[in-house]
Amino acid sequence: MAENTAFSSSGEDVITRTLDVSLDNTTRNLSPAEFDVYYDIEDTANWIREGGYVKVALQFPDELLHDSVPIYQRLQTLAGNSELYILADTSYGSCCVDEVAAEHVNANAMVHYGHACMSQTYRLPVMYVFGRKPLDVDACIASVTRTLPPDIKDLTLRLDVAYSHLAGSITTKLKAHLSVPLTYKPLTRRYANHESDPHKKPSSDAVPSTILYIGHESLGLSNLLITHSSSAVYVYDPLHQATQLESIRTNKMLMRRYAAVQRARDADVFGIVVGTLGVASYLPLIKHLRALLKKARKKSYTISVGRLNPAKLANFMEVECFVLIACPENSLIDAKDFMRPIVTPFELEVALQVDPDWTGKYVLDFEELLAMAQVKTPELQKEKSGDEEEDEDRPVFSLVSGKYRQAKQYGGEHPIPASETASSQALVTRDSEGALTRLPGSAAGAFLNERSYRGLEPRFGQDAPGVLEQGRTGRAAEYDDDH
Repeated sequence: MAENTAFSSSGEDVITRTLDVSLDNTTRNLSPAEFDVYYDIEDTANWIREGGYVKVALQFPDELLHDSVPIYQRLQTLAGNSELYILADTSYGSCCVDEVAAEHVNANAMVHYGHACMSQTYRLPVMYVFGRKPLDVDACIASVTRTLPPDIKDLTLRLDVAYSHLAGSITTKLKAHLSVPLTYKPLTRRYANHESDPHKKPSSDAVPSTILYIGHESLGLSNLLITHSSSAVYVYDPLHQATQLESIRTNKMLMRRYAAVQRARDADVFGIVVGTLGVASYLPLIKHLRALLKKARKKSYTISVGRLNPAKLANFMEVECFVLIACPENSLIDAKDFMRPIVTPFELEVALQVDPDWTGKYVLDFEELLAMAQVKTPELQKEKSGDEEEDEDRPVFSLVSGKYRQAKQYGGEHPIPASETASSQALVTRDSEGALTRLPGSAAGAFLNERSYRGLEPRFGQDAPGVLEQGRTGRAAEYDDDH
């Protein structure tokens, strides 16, 4: 076996590696008729036929992949002449619709199975099939009514998508046992092509005082807790049939996010990491963040690396902070294993404020962020018109290090001072003969100039050109001239 080094490996681990996937065996003991009901086979086939979709992609998460073949076979017999394709190993999170993979087969519609973040797509029409997990509604209502305090003013119901088929029964029985207003917004299982509204205004919905979430511990629950920090969130776990107050841990989550914001305030070079290619408005949001960073005279790079891991982002050592553009459920990354902090677009906007003002409101929806930005821009321009010109060279106090720091300035409308052209960040060695070249505003060039190892020595003009030779032919495993 070939020896592994720090720079290369034999590749054997890719073949022998096993993945720890918790299979969802809810349908193991179901009859064929019950299986069809659980996955809405007939309803899905009708949607495909009525839409006249020629090629349809069926997207499955890892835990449901074992059900993909029987679902495909049932739909193929009912969906007419439509071509069906099974998609697995999604480009990003399995909760998002993978429109990129669907385009590989030129699909004109998609069916998404399993848990979904319900982020609005914009390329293809989508139908969601959540499954119909069982739930003892009477036990749920009894546990909830015992736990909820008697002095609540209102109640908003949120369900894990796997229990959405029981929403009618749950809301009816909750209204019979509670004397407070109950609010529930039904989920939409079918989405057509979506276009962003450039004139959308920020949401003005009232913040609910009490929220009841029915489902297991998940990223969706974490998203709910952090975006409703001022609400009391009670969670009913169908597995343990118990209800408890979960919003008591929201403050700890917000404190961790606030620490990431402070580290982002100390950064001058940002990497905008594209974590989705299917959520609507992700392109306008990237454009907005680039403009925001340019206005703050920060350097930004746009990066797409697929699913995140520490090794991928460690390749971009000159980046001091990453901004993740992803669906709400995949935006909150615990960056303790990463070398640099990872923040959300909303956190970046807070970090770039001269005097950060965070009321506790937390926004993860792309269109909501863009709507808020449109409202803030005229206000900021009005404030700046009456203020004196801001001193860009003033030191900034860091709450992370407890010291003042001099922020680097990239781009901007003002020319680079003459003093800076003589600095090590503006002049770098171009070749082995000591020739200098100027790299104004290049964060990567400045970082490379500070490194002791800069790659293999190029030796420009020092070696004679080699003789043109015939290369090897055949497969890499066995070339034609191997004996």
